[in-house]
Amino acid sequence: MLATQPLVSNVKSISRLELPGAGQVCVSGQYAYVGHILSKSKLGTSILDVSDPRNPKIVSQIFLNDSESQSHKARVVGDLLFVNSERTPVGRRADEFPKVLAKLRSSLGREPSHAELAEVLLMRDVDIPALIKESSQPYQDGGFKIYDIADKKNPKLIVHQKTGAAGVHRFDVDQNFAYISTEMPGYVGNILVIYDIRNPSHPKEVSRWAMDGQNIAAGETPTWIGRKNRLHHALRFGDELWAGLWHAGVGVIDIKNIHAPKLLGSYNYHPPFPQPSHTFMPLTEKINGKRIAVAIDEEDHAHDDSVLEQRRGRPHACLRVFDVSDLTNIKPLSLFEVSELDSPWSRTTPGRFGAHQFQEQPKGTLIFCAWFSGGLRVVDVADPSAPKEVGFYIPKPGEGKACPQSNDVFVDDRNLVYLADRYLGLDILEFNA
Repeated sequence: MLATQPLVSNVKSISRLELPGAGQVCVSGQYAYVGHILSKSKLGTSILDVSDPRNPKIVSQIFLNDSESQSHKARVVGDLLFVNSERTPVGRRADEFPKVLAKLRSSLGREPSHAELAEVLLMRDVDIPALIKESSQPYQDGGFKIYDIADKKNPKLIVHQKTGAAGVHRFDVDQNFAYISTEMPGYVGNILVIYDIRNPSHPKEVSRWAMDGQNIAAGETPTWIGRKNRLHHALRFGDELWAGLWHAGVGVIDIKNIHAPKLLGSYNYHPPFPQPSHTFMPLTEKINGKRIAVAIDEEDHAHDDSVLEQRRGRPHACLRVFDVSDLTNIKPLSLFEVSELDSPWSRTTPGRFGAHQFQEQPKGTLIFCAWFSGGLRVVDVADPSAPKEVGFYIPKPGEGKACPQSNDVFVDDRNLVYLADRYLGLDILEFNA
């Protein structure tokens, strides 16, 4: 029998708000900003007053004006809110559709059914009509938006900076620059584009960085299939950007010269590990004289029974620890996994079980991880060769949902933990060391 209450260890629930599913949560001051997975209501971003964490309140919400985009990532610098504009997952399959359709027509000798198309595209057949519609019209709104949030009750759009193709996924930002992961014309898969945002009404492109093989407009040829190798996103630490590179592993990019980013070092563990590299960051302090970094994979798209069956026997996405003392010779030290026995929803469909994301600013040696149906996992890497779990919190599923899907986590200056669910719900928690 599945659990009907949260499963906890060293973590206390402060409150829960039944918000629609979210891709990212961040907190600045006494406000939380939640970027939502696209819903029928076209909800993009919620601004919450969390000054009293036991009673979070919705201050305002930003809605999208089209059904082809999602705005599920959010970051804040001062009185500026940055959100992404990206084509929906259904829409992103639109560019694959003509080739898949032609191939099936040829092999079947007839028009394929929606079910047959869905099987090849790893989609639900009910989404095929929307895919057909979107494949007939180019997507124009990829990019990022900047809002003035001096008045939290009345966010005002300053600019919608267009990029290209499917648009922007994750990103990092500071007072001067935005470090954007986006598709751009002439490239295959997401690349890094750095913008000067000191005048937020007129972002100015500063530079680009891409892996060898991505710039097909310049005659490069990728050595991988499709978009398997791409920038997921990069985080700034000092004069370095630490990047998850999907099936190309992880890398560190030098931006001492912001106009000419260059790769300092990388490490790829694909193969043999099948799950893509999501996020990469260094710890603040050295451990035993060594510079240590952590990376987290994303359990990739086990949405239905057919895909789940294909993935049985494969390692789940996990947390990884590296010695990065020499960036030209990054060394793997250890990994941390969660057993399927640790969550009653580990094989629930639809849904995923495995790692996804961690708090993107280190909290000493504690790593706060969102683990899909494994909930929140708090891992101590004080001994980099032997990561140790020191707490967890697995929420109960949102109303009408088959399982929890803990998607993103943020730890604020009060050390409160915000755990956003991909399906439904935002939990505010307290870790008790």
